Amino acid sequence: MSDLPPDLPRLRTLETFLALLLGEVRDAIAAKERQEAEQRRGEAARPAPPDWLLEVGLNRDSPPVQVHVGDCWNKGKRRQGISRNEAWRALADGVRACTACKPDVELGFIDG
Repeated sequence: MSDLPPDLPRLRTLETFLALLLGEVRDAIAAKERQEAEQRRGEAARPAPPDWLLEVGLNRDSPPVQVHVGDCWNKGKRRQGISRNEAWRALADGVRACTACKPDVELGFIDG
């Protein structure tokens, strides 16, 4: 214990400093625990992704671009969730099927 100061006033000062530092560490731990709990609550409350997606054009007058399975990695940024029937209808109306996720095969629209 030779690293500690030898006199009582400096030992008390060190004790006060360490108590303050311990309080800050405990506050940081509590804040991180609250943040992680909030993140878990948010993930649990997140709605399920849609089963089918319709990738839309650049403006509202553009025709749809392609149909995707809901978790397709190639789904594009402009998309909207659609039902199974809407996905089938879009394919029947000539909207292209994504070549990555093959929604036409998933829907039984064509044999895979």
